[in-house]
Amino acid sequence: MAVDATMPTPVVSAPGTGNGTSSGSSSTSTSGASTTTAGIADNFQTFLTLLTTQLKNQNPLDPLDTNQFTQQLVQFAGVEQQLKSNDQLKQLIAIEKSAQSTQALVYVGNTVAVDGSKTQFNKSATWNLVSPQATSATITITSSTGQTAYSGNFNLKQGNASFVWDGKGNDGTQWPAGTYTLTATGKDSTGKDLAISTEIQGVVDSVDLTASPPLLSIGGQTYTTDKIKRVVRGATSSS
Repeated sequence: MAVDATMPTPVVSAPGTGNGTSSGSSSTSTSGASTTTAGIADNFQTFLTLLTTQLKNQNPLDPLDTNQFTQQLVQFAGVEQQLKSNDQLKQLIAIEKSAQSTQALVYVGNTVAVDGSKTQFNKSATWNLVSPQATSATITITSSTGQTAYSGNFNLKQGNASFVWDGKGNDGTQWPAGTYTLTATGKDSTGKDLAISTEIQGVVDSVDLTASPPLLSIGGQTYTTDKIKRVVRGATSSS
């Protein structure tokens, strides 16, 4: 099979195993290989050099079949394209991480609602309740130590509703600032338990860009951006 006449001078030893003491093109080739990532697809000229060396040193009584030779070229091209695809995927991942960071920064300073039942109370705390149908739900708020701070009934319509707690217990005692958890239970028209999901609402204080994906800090808790259900814009006052 014909080989391109521009083929580099064949070498018997594997590339990169020498000490770099030879001069000329061999020294340059060794130096270039040491500055790139080791891999079969890093130097096409090196591959051709090894291939022609194989052809020159093959058994003349059992020469390399043309189909085998072509298959080697095809296999090398396939591996080369796969490694290039891996490099491109790494670049896409880096771009995606950058986009996630940019997206997360947009939420800083905004009030958002995210999935969850635990939030930080300081003067007031707001939970969003989502019910599949109208019901009278039993609301229970517990402190970080498990004590019941408040318990009562709250009429819910189908869809979203907000429950704002001022920190007062059933006996009128003002509870201190801290982390509190709300649970809501309800019954449907047949008396069966009704699933009521809870969301917390708070201001995004900061974003941890070192995490992947970035973490939003809301009321002392951290959440990923996919947990955000809605953004609540505060009313702006004109000066």
